[in-house]
Amino acid sequence: MKALIKGLHHFSNHEFTHYAELFERLTREGQKPETLFITCSDSRVVPCLITHANPGDLFVIRNAGNIVPPYGAGDEGMEGTIEYAVRVLGVTDIVVCGHSHCGALQGALAPEKLQALPAVQRWLRHTARTRQIIADHYNNLTPDLKLEVAIQENVLAQVESLRTHPCVASRLADRSLHIHAWVYKMEGGYVLSYDAETELFQRINTEPGGAYAPATQRRQNPTRPQAA
Repeated sequence: MKALIKGLHHFSNHEFTHYAELFERLTREGQKPETLFITCSDSRVVPCLITHANPGDLFVIRNAGNIVPPYGAGDEGMEGTIEYAVRVLGVTDIVVCGHSHCGALQGALAPEKLQALPAVQRWLRHTARTRQIIADHYNNLTPDLKLEVAIQENVLAQVESLRTHPCVASRLADRSLHIHAWVYKMEGGYVLSYDAETELFQRINTEPGGAYAPATQRRQNPTRPQAA
């Protein structure tokens, strides 16, 4: 806590002046983010850092496993936050961003290790689709590779759950809203984005001609990850 207090003092006394005009405008005009960013609570994932976004750019939802319960599942906080972002703020893009080495997905794949965490067990019931896909199509992989695939499949499963929210479905129907499935590779500082045409997670290149990172092809050839 002492480090956080020290950081607050440093921001207030040294950093805030660089953002004063921005915060004054945001205070006066209100927030107008273009993107709803749904990601994991993991402390190693920092949305504004990895996207180099400014205050006011991202409307962020965080929870263990970057999970989006289907509409009507009883998570009114999640439903209300999504609805506010889509209907009131008018975001044009939603990113569902998983990340490598995700502890929530490790727990989902090994529920027997969560006996002392009943609330976590209940929350991870929303990964049932992911767990079934892994069991049916990727069960022969090594544990590390299985986790990597599960992280990607979970992002896609949560995107499907996101589509069940009426406010999202309505905006998707008139093409005024776009959904993006990402996986942040924290060990390399890059992001994989799902391409629906190729059914591959491909590295978002920051420079022309950059090579794709390893990616997973969904279920057409589920025995091992494929390189794009």
